[in-house]
Formats: sequence, structure tokens, C-alpha cells
Amino acid sequence: MSVIQSIRDKYARIAVIAIALSLLGFILMDALSGRSNLFDGYSDTVGSVDGEDIKYDDFNRAYDAGLQNAKSQGYPSTDETNQQVLQAAWTEQVNDKLMQDEYEALGLSISEAELNDMLFGDNPPADLKQAFTDSLGRYDVARAQEYFRTLKSNKGAANPQSLEQKQQINQYLTALKKQRLDAKYNALFTSTNYIPKWMVEKRNADNAQIANISYVAVPYTTIADSTVKISDDEIKSYINKHSKDFRQEKDSRTISYVLFNIAPSAADTAEARNSLTALKTAFDSTTDYEEFLERNNSFTPYYNGYVNKKDIQQPNKDSILSAPVGVVYGPYIDGSSYVFSKIVGVRNQPDTVKIRHILVATQQQNPQTGQMMAVRDDSSAKRLIDSIQRVHKAGSSFDTLVAQFSEDPGSKDKGGVYEDVTSGKMVPAFNDFIFGNATGATGVVKTDFGYHYIEVLSQKGSSPAYKVAYFSRPITTSQRTEESIYNQARMFRANADGLESFNATWEKELKNKGINKLTATDISPVDYSIQGVGGSRKFIRDIYDADRGDIIGPEKVGNGYVVAVVTDIEKEGVQSVTRARSRVEPVLRNRKKAEMIKKNIGAVTTLEAVSAKVKQPVQTADSISMAGNANPISFESRVVGAAFNPDNKGKVVNAALEGQSGVYVIKVNSVGTVPVANADIEQMRKQLEAQARQSAMYQRPVDVLRKNAKIKDKREKFF
Repeated sequence: MSVIQSIRDKYARIAVIAIALSLLGFILMDALSGRSNLFDGYSDTVGSVDGEDIKYDDFNRAYDAGLQNAKSQGYPSTDETNQQVLQAAWTEQVNDKLMQDEYEALGLSISEAELNDMLFGDNPPADLKQAFTDSLGRYDVARAQEYFRTLKSNKGAANPQSLEQKQQINQYLTALKKQRLDAKYNALFTSTNYIPKWMVEKRNADNAQIANISYVAVPYTTIADSTVKISDDEIKSYINKHSKDFRQEKDSRTISYVLFNIAPSAADTAEARNSLTALKTAFDSTTDYEEFLERNNSFTPYYNGYVNKKDIQQPNKDSILSAPVGVVYGPYIDGSSYVFSKIVGVRNQPDTVKIRHILVATQQQNPQTGQMMAVRDDSSAKRLIDSIQRVHKAGSSFDTLVAQFSEDPGSKDKGGVYEDVTSGKMVPAFNDFIFGNATGATGVVKTDFGYHYIEVLSQKGSSPAYKVAYFSRPITTSQRTEESIYNQARMFRANADGLESFNATWEKELKNKGINKLTATDISPVDYSIQGVGGSRKFIRDIYDADRGDIIGPEKVGNGYVVAVVTDIEKEGVQSVTRARSRVEPVLRNRKKAEMIKKNIGAVTTLEAVSAKVKQPVQTADSISMAGNANPISFESRVVGAAFNPDNKGKVVNAALEGQSGVYVIKVNSVGTVPVANADIEQMRKQLEAQARQSAMYQRPVDVLRKNAKIKDKREKFF
């Protein structure tokens, strides 16, 4: 036993050490792969502004509030919406940090008395005024004050709803204070604009001058772009000299990609047609179209109402409507579906109608969720609508009844009126009543929304209307087809192991098949989607985990499989040559062209000599002014400057001028002045100052602050 125990003691220590080393190995691997905070330390910040952290909890609250606000306004919960809200929350947090420093430096604040005046004074916020309006339409200050006092005194421990209201009001007040502080700051900013009298007088004197010049222009287009080469070193040198203009505020990636669209095959199309055709006999014999279409999963539901021919939107409606009543027509393709159609009935009815109605709702759409929710039971709604009908027939005003009872937000403010209604726009029962009854008819109609008391006010025109049943089956991509598309993408990926082979494989295997190679630029680490590809946070994370030349995919994004290669990586700071080339290359190319043109011109003597040498005509421009005119040469600032240089009057300027569109050689024929109407200089000064201040109101000082701030964005680690 002692021997066994000795072995256990000896090797137990070895086992513990081995396990510890293994665990340490895993931790080090995780840390070195960038997935761990072992060396960086745990961080709960999503970024920083000039060294001041933006905490995750604060940012996430702003993000969640933005998502709820977008949802309440009816925006769908999509990757695009999420990305917009995420960016808006980030911009708000950064701006708050920057502006708070400004407010503190300037001593700007909102006192309790000022806040009370904002809430309960002569000019309260419009939404608050609307929420606390008395029966005469006036702002009920006492009721508003009581509401705020109640919330302030309620700790909310026993009433979670009150606590939630209190939190919402605090957010509202915070936003209100920020608006006022921003207004104060902007007022200080715009008030700094001042136009001195001498500047107005100098401006008037300059604008009164006019010049007449003759010139020879040699456009840059006379030299082919392909003959002028711009090296990377030249672009790099230009970037370094103008680094502020080429600031890269955040990391970005560029990819080349091939998208293998997931689309139905010929076999899938045949399958959709066959599955529809198999039910033609049953569709032909049915009399309950709504039940049949629902039971057989028709892609197009049954609209049990008559629709005028001009309002039918089917692309081949003439063929559909030429079939006899009760006879099945098709199958035919409409969009991405195979369809049978059958005319159920035909009648003449008005082209448009004007109606008014009162809705007593049984269900309404929840603005927060978009879902329908019950608001009244059916029997209560029916009793109320019957009462409304009786009192109206007894002489009560329709307008009064609408204002008091109608629950249709689309028409209540207009007396319940809908004008120029065309067929097929309303739910079937509503549609059939207003188009199937004469002017002056009234009645109660039940729909999914509740009970409507309707009056037909007027009707215009008359034409045939059709009730048509459409039985459709979508042409969908089968699993077999999608697997084939995935395998095609996988095979392409297997043959592409870098940037060169990616391009070569596409050129050899896919180009002739019509599968394009595309480019996506400016991909941010916090993006949710890529233009032309679709939404996928995983795909974007994969792009940022890759190095230049790495292949990504195949990844299912949107309606296809994507295989991509990272072609460019931009780091925060000064843009790379690759990124800046599209901006810099035209500038440097024109500079080189200008040197070539000036070298060809040589010494400038007369315009005629230059004209003969460059084979361009001598032209004349009259009434050139510093204020500019319709002549294109007025936009060439060096030409205009030379024209008004006193040393050049009556002379040929002895050097060719490099302009925006070409090289110019000019002769200043004359310089004079035009009469200036007697002007009130002080009035002009005030007007220019007002214009400058008005313009400043549309500028955002915070944008300048952002450019000069050190902003670190780490959102990609959390979202």
C-alpha cells in the first residue's frame, strides 16, 4: 500500500502541473488570437472621446431607446434599421461628450427656474401643450404641474408603471435640457458673425470692376489620360502635404466578392406549374373560393369584391378578362408565381366614389408592436353602431357623430370623408357597399376592423367591374437547387486561395457564365449589412478577422452565397494610397498635363503666336467681374485674378496660367467700372451680417469638434 501511495503522491503532482500547463496554454492561445482580454484587461466601454469613456450601459440604453422609438414609428426591425439606430446612438453619445465640455467651459447650464419656465411658461413644448389641453384648447398649466409633482413624489416601489413613467419623463427632460443648451450655444456661435463697414465698401468696389480679356485656352482633355502616369510615391507625397484632407476617421475594409444567387431552377419552375395544374379540376368546380384558396395554400388570397378593369393591376389583364365567366384561364406566370384565374362575376359600377363613415372598432393596430389588438367585443360594437345609425337618421349631425365616436384615424379629422375612392382599395365588404349602392345610401358594414356606418355621398363614371379568383403557387427554390448553388460556391472557394487566384478563377470559371465579380468599399466594423450583398453581422466580423488576401465564405447572406477576398485594409489615421488614389490622381494628372502644355507653349509673346502653336483659337470674354457671371472662364480664379491685377492692364500676361479645366494665356484689353447704385452701406452691412448669421444656424459646430477630437470606437466588440 505504501508503494502505491508513493506512486499516487508523485504522479498526482505531475498531473496537476500538466493540467495547469494545459489550461495556461488554452488561455494564452485565446489571448494571442485576440479573443481574450487577458492583457488588455476587462473593459465595459464601447469607446472614448478625448480619453473620456463611453460606458456600455449608457450606450446600450440609448441604443435600446432608439430601437423602441423606431418601432413605435412603424419602422421594420431589419439589419438596416438596426445599423441606422446604432450609428445614431453613437453620434448622440459622442456629441454629448464633446458638447458637455463646451457647456462647462462657457458656464452654460439650465437652472430649475428656467426648466419650469420651459415647461409651464408662455412657450411650452408643443407635445406637452397637446397632452395637457383643456376643453377650450388652452394649455392647462395646473394639470401639467400636478402631473410632474405626482411623478416626482412617487418613488415607484409599489407601482412599476409609475416608475416607468418617471423614467420616461426624466429622459424627456434630459432631451429638453440638451435642446435648450444647444440653442444657447448656437446663439453664442452665430452672434460672433460681424461684417465691418470697410469690408462692404471694398466688396462693392471690387464687384464694380469689369474686365475685357482675350485668351487662348488649352483644355486638359487635349492630352489623353492614358499618357500620363501617376506613381504611388507621388500620391503618397500629396497625401502627406494635405493630410488633414485625407483623414481616415475609422477602420474600413474593401472586398471583391462573387455572389451566387439562390434562384429557382428549371426543375423548380416545372414543379410549381405541375403542383398548380394538378388542382385545376378542383379549382374549376369549387364555389367557396376563399376556403379553397386558403386550404390549398394559394399565394394570392381571395378578394371577395368587384374591381373596375382600370384598377386591376395584373400585367396580362386583357387576356384574363377575355375569358368567359366561370372558366379557368391559365396557368400563366405573374412575377414569381404560376397562376390560374377565374372570373366569378361581372357588373357595371362607378369609377370613383366619395363616402363618409364612422368606425366603431373591435380591434386596432398597436403602434408599439404593429400587431392587431382587441379594443371592444363584437356585441358592444354592434349595439353602439346601431345606436349611431338611429340617431343619425333621427337628424343628428354626421360631423358631430364622427368627432364623438369614430375610431378611424385616417378620416376622423376630415369628417369621416374619403374622396375619389377607387375600387379594390378598401376591404371587400366596405368596397362592395360603396360601389354597389347608389348615392345617398346609408348602412352598417362589418369588417375585420369593426363596424362601419357608411353614407355614399357621390359617384363618378361607370365601367365594367370584375370579381376574380386567383389561385397561385410561388416558384420557389428547392433544397436540392440550393445545395447545388452552395456546392458551386464551395468549388469556387476551393480553387481560390488568395487575391490573384480569386481573380484568375473567376475569370476562368465564372465570367462567361454571367456571374459578376463586384466590389464593396468602406465596410465599417460596426456595419450590419453591405450594399449589394445583404445583412449579416457574422460576415462583417469575418471580414475584420481576415487579413488582406484572405478568402471568406461561402457565407449565406441575403438571397445568395458569397465568396469574398479582402483587397484593402484601411486603419484609422491618414488614408492609404489605394484609398486616396481616386481623389488625388485626377489632380496630379492635370498638374502634369499643365506642365506639358506650358512646356509646349514656351515663352509667351503674343496670343496669335500661342494660338498657332497649340492650334486653339483666340477668344474674347467681356464683362468679367469678381462677382462672377455666366461665362465659364469666370470660374477660373487665376484668370480672374490676373485680369484685375493692375500690372497686367493692356498687356499679355507673360506666363501661362494653370486653371481648373486647362491652361490659359490671357491679354487684359481693358479694365473699367460700372456705376454702383447709391447704396445704404449700413443697411447692406446689416443684411450681409444677417445672412452670415442665418447661414451659421445651419452649420454644426460639433462637426468641427469631432474632427479635432480623439475618438475611439470599439462598438464592434459588443454589437
